[in-house]
Amino acid sequence: MTDFLYDIPENPKPEAGTSGFFTARDGKKLRYAHFPATQRPLKGTVVLLSGRNECIEKYFETIRDLAARGFGVAIFDWRGQGASDRVIRNPAKGHINSFKDHEHDLESFFSEIVLPDCRGPFYILAHSTGALVALQAAPSLANRVQRMMLLTPFLAPYKSPLSVRGIRRLAASYHWTGLGRLPIPGARDTRVPEPFWQNKVTSDPARYERNSLIYQTYPQLATGAPTMGWVRAAAMAIARVQDPAFMAALKVPVLLIAAGADTVVSNYAIEAYAHRLRVGSMLTIHGARHELLQEADLFREQLLGAFDAFIPGSDAPAV
Repeated sequence: MTDFLYDIPENPKPEAGTSGFFTARDGKKLRYAHFPATQRPLKGTVVLLSGRNECIEKYFETIRDLAARGFGVAIFDWRGQGASDRVIRNPAKGHINSFKDHEHDLESFFSEIVLPDCRGPFYILAHSTGALVALQAAPSLANRVQRMMLLTPFLAPYKSPLSVRGIRRLAASYHWTGLGRLPIPGARDTRVPEPFWQNKVTSDPARYERNSLIYQTYPQLATGAPTMGWVRAAAMAIARVQDPAFMAALKVPVLLIAAGADTVVSNYAIEAYAHRLRVGSMLTIHGARHELLQEADLFREQLLGAFDAFIPGSDAPAV
């Protein structure tokens, strides 16, 4: 069996995984992997959705944690990142035409991989922009997913001088003038890791170094700075999930998790969204930074405790 995953000594692959590629609606090849539970009783499958400029390999540790809780894990690389096909030829640009493409890819992942090959019931654990896609896809997943746990969902950038509507209008002006594939002005190349002391995503130096080594060893897995087209697509997706009619139609129970020291996304936007959501609740992990699953044990263990309490089948009562 061909193995399409990459590892380094600091980040070994979980055992007994299956990996490959499935074909999206428009012919893009998207890399996936799924892993069995390593403890019983078997509790179903967690569909793990990554954020922007992330890859399957970054979640090996989390996959082992979930497998040890009795959950299988299914994960894939979004189009335009990881080992999946890029949207445009230049891999230095993190581009997407519409988050609808991500939504359709998630639907294809369920149809092609999750439903035929993984054990139910199914749950979603999603980070940042992956959480935004999960929200957007929630109406179509209502009969497939039992619960969704959304970590630091991207509902607005942190302390932006522009509102999401203003950002959308600015990005649309780039799009309609043919400049939508330009990177965000002033954005750094996210294929090159920052020094630890400059990073905004985790307070854990060991996990940060591990994740940096993944991309240094396998640079083809990294994605460059987002384009203005990506910004436009994200702003349109945010507007859609915040529409009152859309929110009223959500049926899947949702737990939104905010990181108290997040300087990437807006905690105010997450709190406001949770307050309006009939099937949702919110928890803040104080002191944690944006990438909760890559954080120090002090914060990460709180997150996993919330998972144990929220996802049915655990030993702890549901909240």
